[in-house]
Amino acid sequence: MAFENGMIDLRSDTVTQPTLEMRQVMANAKVGDDVYRDDPTVNELEEFAAELIGKEAGLFVPSGTMANLIAVLAHCQRGDEAVMGNLGHTFLHEVGGISALGGVFVSIIPNQKDGTLSLEDIRSAYRDEDIHHPESRLVIIENTQNACGGIPLSVEYMRSAGALAHGLGIKMHVDGARIFNAAVALGITADKLAESADSIMFCLSKGLCAPVGSVLCGSAEFISRSRKIRKQLGGGMRQAGVIAAAGLVSLRTMVNRLEEDHVRARKIAEGLKDIPAIHFHKGFPQTNMVFIQMSQDSHIKPADLCKYFAGKGILFSDSGPDQFRLVTHYWINEADIDQIIRTFQEALG
Repeated sequence: MAFENGMIDLRSDTVTQPTLEMRQVMANAKVGDDVYRDDPTVNELEEFAAELIGKEAGLFVPSGTMANLIAVLAHCQRGDEAVMGNLGHTFLHEVGGISALGGVFVSIIPNQKDGTLSLEDIRSAYRDEDIHHPESRLVIIENTQNACGGIPLSVEYMRSAGALAHGLGIKMHVDGARIFNAAVALGITADKLAESADSIMFCLSKGLCAPVGSVLCGSAEFISRSRKIRKQLGGGMRQAGVIAAAGLVSLRTMVNRLEEDHVRARKIAEGLKDIPAIHFHKGFPQTNMVFIQMSQDSHIKPADLCKYFAGKGILFSDSGPDQFRLVTHYWINEADIDQIIRTFQEALG
């Protein structure tokens, strides 16, 4: 396996390209007008995704960012408050959409080192009824937690967070962009991690290799509201079965093989752990992400290291002044891993 440009691309699992099987089913997909609900392939994807994640209904959307935005708009009214982590994707990387487009107030609490939000912090962030307060409506949990190290959050934690939210009378949305990575790492099925969530989204276009799209899942009533919001946001696609077909292949063929990506991430870490300049400040990889911090006395900075590796045909991105991240995926094979380790040893050993 290799990218068409011959590069070993570790910048993200968003760089994955569709497999040959996906390209073939896309070419032959049965299609209709999805806004009219008569695209059979989209309908099949939504039904299959909802069943897989243990929810009543699903909604195919262009991106994970749109799925999270739709979920917040469906759960909250303008002026309501959503609680989320300071390292959560919705807070860091979604352009403030829930506030800019939804008028939803954001309450930020710290992510713990294990990726969770402290239950006590969630409880403290909840606002009792008061004329001066916005209404607390929603808590957002990210699983896997990307910025904390690609960490999978346990079933026990997800159940506890959901029970707390529901006890407070608020909803829980799960940003499950990589929920299948979490499930595979924990040795369970993804529906177990979603059972306490009122809504959950997952991406088809990351480790699952589809070219585009995410699915938002929840109750039938929630998805009915969400479908109208999707249309309002410009996400009502027409003959979308062409891309939904690839999503079906991804869910049927790519979930169980995610462990290969996790093993290869750990192999990178094992190969680099004895290099003095390298520290795994977020721990050894638990899924498909390797986070590395350079020692302060290193003779090369992460940004310069990225340029050096690019010249060797290996791409990754710095994630801070002294940090970078490597993400394994379907298009990274064993030979690539060996080359990555060897190049690090040459550059820093």
